[in-house]
Amino acid sequence: MSTTPVEDAMRLKINEALKPSTLEIHNDSALHAHHAAMRDSVSKETHFRLVITSEAFKSKKQPARHRMVYALLKEELEREGGVHALQLKTRTLEEEERQIAREKAEKGQSVADVESV
Repeated sequence: MSTTPVEDAMRLKINEALKPSTLEIHNDSALHAHHAAMRDSVSKETHFRLVITSEAFKSKKQPARHRMVYALLKEELEREGGVHALQLKTRTLEEEERQIAREKAEKGQSVADVESV
């Protein structure tokens, strides 16, 4: 039996539906355990931060992308004691590449360095 069933279910649903090239799932629940709303919660999977890169997001604005993810994770969000907070960063492969290039440029690396990564 998995110790992270909610995270496992999210990973499976997102991978199947969105075929992401990047999927990061960060369980930030421990950072929020002291909040009043979490006081009686026995779940260790209530707060997540997701980074998803998928071509399924192409030509969609952020709100539409987020609705896609919320629809996929409807069960986890609605379940009693389930996911309480979900922070999303959704992007296409092109957007991810631009972000990486921007971050490299800020660090003073040349474009050639960026392209070799």
